[in-house]
Amino acid sequence: MAHPSQIGFQDAASPVIEELLHFHDHALMVVFLISAFVLYIIVAIISTKLTDSYILDSQEVEII
Repeated sequence: MAHPSQIGFQDAASPVIEELLHFHDHALMVVFLISAFVLYIIVAIISTKLTDSYILDSQEVEII
């Protein structure tokens, strides 16, 4: 039974739904790790200056 202050899904009513909930949790962790890795790459590209400051090309934008 769902409660008003509940965070997440309600309890599973069958074994199939329980396995789907485990799959959802696993897939959510994979998506979170990929998103964190992409954010790290974007921050690393933006924060490091490997090019000359007088070049007006948008190489950072092209990489992203």
